Amino acid sequence: MVQWLGGNPAIFATLIDQLMAMAKLSVEIIIGLAGVMALWMGLLKVAEHSGLTERLAIWLSPLLHKLMPEVPKGHPAFGAITMNLSANVLGLDNAATPMGIRAMKALQKLNPNPDTASNAQILFLVLNTSSVTLFPIAVLLYRAQQGAANPAEVFVPILLATSASTLVGLLCVAWVQRINLFNRVVMVWGAALIALLLALLATVAGYSAQQLQQFSVFWGNLALCGFIGLILATGYWRRVEVFDRFVEGAKEGFQTTVSIAPYLLAMLIAIGALRGSGALELFLDGLRQLVVAIGWDTRFVEALPTALMKPFSGSGARAMMLETMNTQGVDSFAGRLAALFQGSTETTFYVLAVYFGSVGIRHSRHAIPCGLAADLGGILAAIAVGYWFFG
Repeated sequence: MVQWLGGNPAIFATLIDQLMAMAKLSVEIIIGLAGVMALWMGLLKVAEHSGLTERLAIWLSPLLHKLMPEVPKGHPAFGAITMNLSANVLGLDNAATPMGIRAMKALQKLNPNPDTASNAQILFLVLNTSSVTLFPIAVLLYRAQQGAANPAEVFVPILLATSASTLVGLLCVAWVQRINLFNRVVMVWGAALIALLLALLATVAGYSAQQLQQFSVFWGNLALCGFIGLILATGYWRRVEVFDRFVEGAKEGFQTTVSIAPYLLAMLIAIGALRGSGALELFLDGLRQLVVAIGWDTRFVEALPTALMKPFSGSGARAMMLETMNTQGVDSFAGRLAALFQGSTETTFYVLAVYFGSVGIRHSRHAIPCGLAADLGGILAAIAVGYWFFG
């Protein structure tokens, strides 16, 4: 038996340690999520009763209706989706998750099969798992802490890689669901988003890491405070019982958090089993040998643990990135590429467990393949951009 395990009987102890660690982590995440969920679900309940989400839905309805044709025009789900994607773009993770769950619940009301993900829910999930954040501040801060000569040099490469991830995810879902992306509405919105992205790149191109951090923190917090103020002001103007509606929403937030716990626990335990079994290390060793046999450059392989861990665990991928920076050097090719992987991919299985778990979906259909395709697109784009910028 010991020989079958490669002479390493301690693998069982490692596996059990990982399972216990993931069980503990799931409780810590749920406790931390409960307060945030209650706050934002309360605010969103006020926004709903004041008619704010309905107005947002009307504004974005033309585009989203083309992408989600089974959702009626002007449906409240579009407003929640708009707020979620806006929070993700600005890097406001604490606000994005409650808004996303709110959107998923609104879409669930239109779902004819409550235990099976609808087309609209899958598209929304994949957009969330494609890492649409424009300001990867956490990655830049970690590079600065590790002593990078220019921490912000990965900013533009990350934007290019994460854009590729989102595009791949959208194309995969559109192909499976037969969504027409070449109609006038989608093309106009696509052109407008590309123009905004180019304008943003032109604005921050010469910023240092400190200036970029200040820019992101200022505009992110301003948007967040402005949004909260808008909700409260609209509620007051529409004569909504703000306190009562907030408490009502906060209760729903706590209930949603409790409903998520079993799904999150199951997903994290599966991740712990993968890490503790040594399967990841075996895969990397095999891949490295294959790359050498083909005659390709092997430097990118040293950064792959971050990319392969990110769909399963954000904290695990962060640890992998820091380990690569420490061993290879923060300004080495592998160190820079690990930062690109961290900033351009998302924790697909965590997002799936939280969002689908909040509405009791058990059959995800093509959500996982499309989400992983988006991750793969981001990984390949990061490698290509990494060689392009840092060759």
